[in-house]
Amino acid sequence: MDFEMTIYIAAEPETVWEAITGEAGSRAVMWGSVLRGELVPGARYEYVGPGQDGEETVHVYGEVLEAEPPTLLRLSEHPGPSYRENHAELRSRMTWRLERAGEGLTKATFTNDEWSEGHPAAEETADTWPHVLSSFKSYVETGRALPFPA
Repeated sequence: MDFEMTIYIAAEPETVWEAITGEAGSRAVMWGSVLRGELVPGARYEYVGPGQDGEETVHVYGEVLEAEPPTLLRLSEHPGPSYRENHAELRSRMTWRLERAGEGLTKATFTNDEWSEGHPAAEETADTWPHVLSSFKSYVETGRALPFPA
């Protein structure tokens, strides 16, 4: 089940990029997790934060497929090892495209596709990603992320 959504954020692409990849924005929007790893093609990344394995739970990991700050970030995605025994077999692709859409305005398009068969998160994307993307927009524009859903 592929997912794509475009939003407009009242900020320059560099500011939006920093919110997506930087510690403060990531922690605020991604349930307390931070993006770790060098954002260069071929490098490993992880979203790490509080969870069932303590403060250093790996929620998602994968490989940086493309990184062109501040316009493109494409990552492979696997659920963290504590979520599924077959985590390495489960894969999708996440792509952020950021385009200047005017003075102080960014068009942000997020795509989550190329789901491996049986990936348990595929069904949840239609509910999860709109909240996450709206939260990034709120964080960039107001300094406050949206509350996490119950």
